[in-house]
Amino acid sequence: MGLLLRLLYVFPVESINYQFLLHGHSHVAMLGWVYLMIYSLIVHFFIPKTAQQKPVYNRLFWLTEIAVIGMMFRFPVEGYALFSIAFSTLHIFCSYYFCRLAWKDARTDSLPEKLLLRAALFFMILSTLGVWCLGPAVGLLGKASAFYQIAIQFFLHFQFNGWFLFAILALFFNQLKGNINEKQFRLFYNLLVTATILTLALPASWYLPNPVFHWINSVGVLLQLFSFILFIQIIKPHFPTFFTALKPVEKLVYGFALTSLFLKVIIQLVVLIPELAQISHQIQNFVIGYIHLTMLGIITGFLFAFLLKNSFLNESKTISNWGIKLFIFSFVLTELLLFGQGIYLFFGLGQFPYYYQNLFGISIFLPAGLLMLIISHYEIWSKKT
Repeated sequence: MGLLLRLLYVFPVESINYQFLLHGHSHVAMLGWVYLMIYSLIVHFFIPKTAQQKPVYNRLFWLTEIAVIGMMFRFPVEGYALFSIAFSTLHIFCSYYFCRLAWKDARTDSLPEKLLLRAALFFMILSTLGVWCLGPAVGLLGKASAFYQIAIQFFLHFQFNGWFLFAILALFFNQLKGNINEKQFRLFYNLLVTATILTLALPASWYLPNPVFHWINSVGVLLQLFSFILFIQIIKPHFPTFFTALKPVEKLVYGFALTSLFLKVIIQLVVLIPELAQISHQIQNFVIGYIHLTMLGIITGFLFAFLLKNSFLNESKTISNWGIKLFIFSFVLTELLLFGQGIYLFFGLGQFPYYYQNLFGISIFLPAGLLMLIISHYEIWSKKT
């Protein structure tokens, strides 16, 4: 769906509504791929085997899958309308029930896992408050209102930087399997939670111009920087035991994910300059590049790393290996093109020659790499059955 969006810039098709397709793409990426993968990994690593065997987890998974498939087919056709909203609402209620089950049944081996997992579940529920505000916002003030736009940003912010990121970190510490300095970790955790809440001020400032939002976001960005400096200090002693034991492709993917996380923190420092904070929103290339850095670089990078390390993906298969490398290669090139074009626009230098054609051509390798992973996984699954 993402590839088709980029194709429409090269070959416009009047029968396809770009905005509707964009809604479908974003919902399936977030609520299909990321949500269901985190769901599966939380159940696998944090829910005891006796609880996993309850039919409720399997039934809830497939009910959530139905909601995703419904959104996948209805959003490109109707945008936000009766059926797409119904499937979206079903997904929200499924996620609430999952939070209740996970909070009750989860068993963690360490303080970092417990705190991060509970924060992730909390942020997931918190994010949906933005969704429930959309109806009243449209009815009272309309879609062009600041209330409506901030409600959307509220949902996205606490999904990406709250639910997704904290769940990924909980799973990462589960994989690390080492003694963690709890005092140091609590400081990291408190700083990161505070930073996550405060940095909501940036998207709010796009629709409510007030200097106070800039200063609140600046404090949040600096706290986030300090938290990830602590994060590096916390995981550094485990490098000799954890990272050296990884296979080459696992090292590549973990390095890719951690580098993407580092770049996210650095990029957010740019918005400490007020003028750049506004431009970061106005230049669409920066927005898309940043969202993909988070979704494909950090979140998908870590998810692939967890799957490889625990043999859910077979890294010994040549096709699987090349699939991951092709995906990373395509991602890096598309990010360079997106941010490079954004910088060009910032300096008033216009557009790269054949920009959309090149972006589409490079993007072909993203689904191609994923298709290779699916083929490799299907071969493993077919042998087991």
